[in-house]
Amino acid sequence: MTETADVVIIGSGIVGSSVAYHLADQGCANVLVVEREAHQGKGSTGKSMGGVRAQFATPVNIQMSRYSIDFFSRFDEVVGHPADYRPHGYLFCAMNEHHLNYLKANRERQMALGIKNVELVSREDIAKFVPQLRIDDIVGGTFCQTDGFVDPHSVMMGFMLKARERGVRLWLDTQVTAIEVEPHLAGTASASPASAGGTGILPAHRSDAVRRVTGVTTTRGHVSTPVVVNAAGPWAAEVARLAGSELPVEPLRRQLVPTEPFDGLPQRFPMIIDMSTGFHFRREGKGILLAWNDPEETPGFKTDFDPGFVEKILTRAASRVPCLAEAEVNPRRAWAGLYEMTPDHHAIIGPSPDVGGLYFVNGFSGHGVMHSPASGRVTADLILQGHSDLLDAAQLNIERFAMGRLLAETAVL
Repeated sequence: MTETADVVIIGSGIVGSSVAYHLADQGCANVLVVEREAHQGKGSTGKSMGGVRAQFATPVNIQMSRYSIDFFSRFDEVVGHPADYRPHGYLFCAMNEHHLNYLKANRERQMALGIKNVELVSREDIAKFVPQLRIDDIVGGTFCQTDGFVDPHSVMMGFMLKARERGVRLWLDTQVTAIEVEPHLAGTASASPASAGGTGILPAHRSDAVRRVTGVTTTRGHVSTPVVVNAAGPWAAEVARLAGSELPVEPLRRQLVPTEPFDGLPQRFPMIIDMSTGFHFRREGKGILLAWNDPEETPGFKTDFDPGFVEKILTRAASRVPCLAEAEVNPRRAWAGLYEMTPDHHAIIGPSPDVGGLYFVNGFSGHGVMHSPASGRVTADLILQGHSDLLDAAQLNIERFAMGRLLAETAVL
């Protein structure tokens, strides 16, 4: 027997779970989430550093952060599950006037968009946060106290548990093997979900696409649906190809190194970013979590941690925080995850221009966890209303790459 759904979401990580939650929150609960792993969070969600920040360079990322951080601050009461939001702040440290002018310009943009608590800080201010920091070459920085961290797994579970309470179904250990499309007369309305066995809650959007989604084939059987959401993280391009669509998303390994318990730094301090190298670190439990974007890393599905990375990151750590040279590191506790990169380091959110009923919510380039509330909300809005009041979603559509209107986000960690 063929199953039916108003929406099928491929991928149950934090982004797919947020889309499911926001659809159900807006009254569309005949939703099926399909996850190929036996448990949720096996992809990028479970490997994330969990940082959330409003200190971005582009208006759309600032808007996404503003909505998301506010949502995280109320997550426990709204969703009924802990997000473990810790507003410890992000502290960007500028090493020259170019860095500082960049931060000042970003701060003006952030404040204009409603982020009123981004502070300019002096070298002396920075020393007070972490007295062990080497500051001789620091000229200033910016600090936002509502930036901080969440528990990605807990947020993902909260979104999905609430969605399932409202009727959303989750199929684990299930692979989508095909996205079925059929010819579609351009300029006509897509068939309503009711005609596909659904509830008819979705609007019948007009589409110029020459093909449209009619269902998916999975290892648990066929599902008839007029809408498919690609929330497959680093595997998004592969999923798009199931519908004959190309998506400019590629995986890039990012490695994280936790130290053993270390009391040489304060028990609480912000995420600290060294703008000269990109090295950044924060406290994680009794230890310190170290991160750095290795410019020599090449794209690919590389999920094994490279032990040689330890020396690279400890060299940069000790240069900025000399006492970290004394921190012990067990390479077996370090891990690697995958960023899902786009050419302009911005997400792709919105409908496919050539396959009616196919929606993308991909390519977050390291910001999937922090922007999951906003991306889920915008995607649900686009599916149910054709637009979003949260932000101008057209700037994130896939057509921007063909049209050459790329968004330039420079505040990428």
